[in-house]
Amino acid sequence: MHNEDEINARHAEKMRKIKAARDRMMESKTEEKGLIIVHTGKGKGKSSSGFGMIMRCIAHGMPCAVVQFIKGTWLTGEAELLQNKFADECRFVISGEGFTWDVQDREKDIAAARKGWERAKELILDPDVQFVLLDEINIALRNDYLDIDEVVGFLLTQKPDMTHVCLTGRNAKEELIEAADLVTEMSLIKHPFRDGVKAQKGVEF
Repeated sequence: MHNEDEINARHAEKMRKIKAARDRMMESKTEEKGLIIVHTGKGKGKSSSGFGMIMRCIAHGMPCAVVQFIKGTWLTGEAELLQNKFADECRFVISGEGFTWDVQDREKDIAAARKGWERAKELILDPDVQFVLLDEINIALRNDYLDIDEVVGFLLTQKPDMTHVCLTGRNAKEELIEAADLVTEMSLIKHPFRDGVKAQKGVEF
């Protein structure tokens, strides 16, 4: 019992030191700004994390918007939920014609991406919108359906100071990573697709 008391006392002291250090660190973090956020990498969770932030915005009463690139023909749970239950809180735009390997029409892909980007710019500039998710835009950028310099230039020079923009998708270009405030790379360790398991409702879409 005595040994257990010592362990608990040491733990309490360690936690006090951690809290004191964290409090000192937090005192220096006073700036607020609209962030450019990038979710990339081969692992699952890029869009899922972006939509998690959309739900946080809705919970906090922050008007938000989604422009969904590429997945146009996929009926996703997030699209169903936001369009049917939270249409007043979150504007939802589907610009893609579907996955590029399904469409197999580069001109169509480019036209859809351009249309989505034009709508995205309108939403980002809208003073009533505080958070914009550009879902799978990195695929459009990787395939050069959109000009990376134009997108980065707009985000750096025209995005309102307090508006957050999150860009998801594999293979984010270096220019975007350099411009971003927050970049997360999802690493692939295991995926059931490799074992012949198809995409699962509620997990993948």
